[in-house]
Amino acid sequence: MSFTKESSTPPLRDKLILRKDFIMSQISKKYSKASDNSDPEDHKTHTEDDAIKQKPPRAKLATFSALSNRNYRLYFIGQVVSNSGTWMQMIAQSWLVLQLSKSGVVLGLVSAANFLPTLLLGPLAGVYVDRANKRKLLIGTQSAFALLALALGLLVEFRLVQLWMIFVAAALVGLVNTLDMPARQTFVIEMVGPKDLPNAVSLNSVVMNSARVIGPSIAGAVIYSLGVGPNFILNAISFLAVIAMLIMLRTSELMPATRATSKSGQLREGFSYVAKTPSLAIPLLMMVIVGTLAYEFQVSLPLFTTDTFHLGAGSYALITASLGLGAVVGGLGAATYAKVSQKLLVAATLAFGLLMILMSEMPSFPLALIATALTGAASIVFLSTANSLLQMTSLPEMRGRVMSLYGVAFLGSTPIGAPLIGYISGHFGGRSGILVGGVATLTAGLLAVIYHRHKANATRI
Repeated sequence: MSFTKESSTPPLRDKLILRKDFIMSQISKKYSKASDNSDPEDHKTHTEDDAIKQKPPRAKLATFSALSNRNYRLYFIGQVVSNSGTWMQMIAQSWLVLQLSKSGVVLGLVSAANFLPTLLLGPLAGVYVDRANKRKLLIGTQSAFALLALALGLLVEFRLVQLWMIFVAAALVGLVNTLDMPARQTFVIEMVGPKDLPNAVSLNSVVMNSARVIGPSIAGAVIYSLGVGPNFILNAISFLAVIAMLIMLRTSELMPATRATSKSGQLREGFSYVAKTPSLAIPLLMMVIVGTLAYEFQVSLPLFTTDTFHLGAGSYALITASLGLGAVVGGLGAATYAKVSQKLLVAATLAFGLLMILMSEMPSFPLALIATALTGAASIVFLSTANSLLQMTSLPEMRGRVMSLYGVAFLGSTPIGAPLIGYISGHFGGRSGILVGGVATLTAGLLAVIYHRHKANATRI
């Protein structure tokens, strides 16, 4: 009964509290009106102070953030070892071809044989990669690379190697790489997820180009002391590192994309998807130009070293290492500020082209080393930005096909570009091949600028 009385008739204390609340609300309203009539500058200052207080903290640099992921960390370690071995073989193979043929054109044709399968079969390989278990596929491709390197090394050591054998080995390596490259590119996002993808892609570039420093340095010493053959055998051994790391990955922590189901028309579907998506088509078209004429360093650098400066294998290894050292610095910068955009891609392309032109005009080898390092830095920012943009823009179920087209543009263009750059360098001097690459890259950047300005003007209208 007492409960009913207290609930229906408020006591005196509650009435006083209600009266107090009413008075305070009236005071608050008057204060609010006074504030509205106050000096605008005071109000502005107050607002700005609040904004300063509420300003979010500056983002911390996260150069190695992707390495906090255990799976990616293991993969990263394996790639450092394996890619160093790969660069040892590339240096040894280029030097071996020049010894056997004495021809820049033949050197270009060997590179063409290496990448012709990517040009012819790359899009089909992308369809298969979209359907496959990428970890198992990579274990298979890395094993095949190891066997091919071992076979070529034994042929060299037993003095059985002939030029046609190098062509066959290069073509077989290219055939395996047709599957390996899109699988490797798209496997990264399965380890780290979309958030850390730009950082991981940049760190992959650091791995590749750290290997470009380490591998040639070791290769030059091995060629000088033991000959060409051991480089191939050491490369075969290096693949065991990445195979072991792939086996050690925790599959439960991977984030595999939905696999594409097997059906007809998937190749056509991939081409159509890219053609209808300018944010994919423009970087790929830029890569076709740059990949065909600029990224032919395996042909242009040995001829630049021997023809322009009249130096030997040690200097060739040194300038290759210089390119890689600059690329490591560029890759670390891209990993630290991993905010990719079309503007960054265009800026990197323009810088890459200008620096290649500068490199081609250097009057001495020491200055050429400096220009080569700067070129390497710009090249890797271009490469990692294009890679990240393509992966982040494409649908997960289309990513394998998109990245296979990236492989066709980047590596598959070599059968056209390598003999052409070899011919130009052989007939017009070692500088000319690098100059042509620089002009082509600068042109690609300028065409992209024109496209984006036209698009912006059309949007305003």
